Amino acid sequence: MTSLSRRDLLAGGLGLSISAGLAACSSPNSSSGAPSALLGPPTGAAPSPGQRVVEQSLTARPLTLDLGGRQVATWAYGDRVPGPLLRATAGDFLRVTLQNELPAPTTIHWHGIRLRNEADGVPGLTQDPVESGGRFIYEFTAPDPGTYFFHPHVGVQLDRGLYAPLVIDDPDEPGDYDAEWIVVLDDWIDGTGATPDEVLEQLITDGGDDSSGMGGMGHGSMGGMGMGDPPWGDAGDVIYPHFLINGRTPADPEVLNAKPGQRVRLRIISAASDTIFTVALGGHRMTLTHSDGFAVEPVEAEAFYIGMGERYDATVTLRDGVFPWWPAPSARPAADRPWRWSAPAPAAHPQPTSPRASWTGRPSSARSCSRPRRPGCPSAHPTRPTMWCCRGRCARTGGASTVPRSGRTSR
Repeated sequence: MTSLSRRDLLAGGLGLSISAGLAACSSPNSSSGAPSALLGPPTGAAPSPGQRVVEQSLTARPLTLDLGGRQVATWAYGDRVPGPLLRATAGDFLRVTLQNELPAPTTIHWHGIRLRNEADGVPGLTQDPVESGGRFIYEFTAPDPGTYFFHPHVGVQLDRGLYAPLVIDDPDEPGDYDAEWIVVLDDWIDGTGATPDEVLEQLITDGGDDSSGMGGMGHGSMGGMGMGDPPWGDAGDVIYPHFLINGRTPADPEVLNAKPGQRVRLRIISAASDTIFTVALGGHRMTLTHSDGFAVEPVEAEAFYIGMGERYDATVTLRDGVFPWWPAPSARPAADRPWRWSAPAPAAHPQPTSPRASWTGRPSSARSCSRPRRPGCPSAHPTRPTMWCCRGRCARTGGASTVPRSGRTSR
């Protein structure tokens, strides 16, 4: 029997409606023009008496992004990739205003959040797309604590830089950790010789199947290209020239700081579209505590897989020293995908190899990390995206010590 995912079910109803949605005259709640006749403006929502309201404004716009010295044109929320952190507490009422300065319609989908249908951000199904120059106000209550993120559900816009973390705190959580690191992983193609739309078109021409048409290559628009052996599933259609950690390449890594002996909560988000990562922190064992926002029976792991759109929370007690944060793309055999697309990148971007790890987190083959070659922190491995986690005494390569923007003390 063939099973249908939520993505496939939505795709069946969107095959014709997305094109109609993209052609809508204007967006609901738009700053100008009459509402579209497709779905009309949303039913208003209001916070309950005494309910805390969290408000934030987001501007989707073109951006030139620095990828380790390489300038690429993309789209983003504001002036950075990932976009700004949106944070609230479970039970809060969120009011988020989206201003669209892109040359194309867009939406925001709140990935993993249970919310009112009209705020779900699926064009042609739950709302009209927000036209270029338009504005839309998303209003909903966030009922469940956890690690989430948000992104568009129009075409392959997720495969640009339009994504950002969303954290819903648990008011009853004891907060038994000393620091928090939010880590967003991504595979990157935009601005490197082709756009995500061109990649998708070429894959379809070469024998793939666009069975969905929404949400990003691995979050929907390439979801029907067949299933492979575990752990890859339907990943591995695109050979990417870059893999990013918090919007940065190994040539310009972010450094996360804490003190030896501190307990750190990791919030790991995969915004990747066609890549499964093997995640490890050199010299440490992590305790996985949450999956896709919800608490699970804690499991210790040296490494684990994270697929497209997934989120894992983990805790780790830090040792003294400097250690690589090591999300390695899990490469699938080329013969398994005859229509794989390779980026027109120079030979300076070799294909990554990665350690294989079981779901229990015990690697079947260990690889040692490189030692320091420059003052401060180790240099990045040339073929593996890494983030260097520096404990107390370690300074950022070529500069002063840094503290992660997301760091905070326990409550």
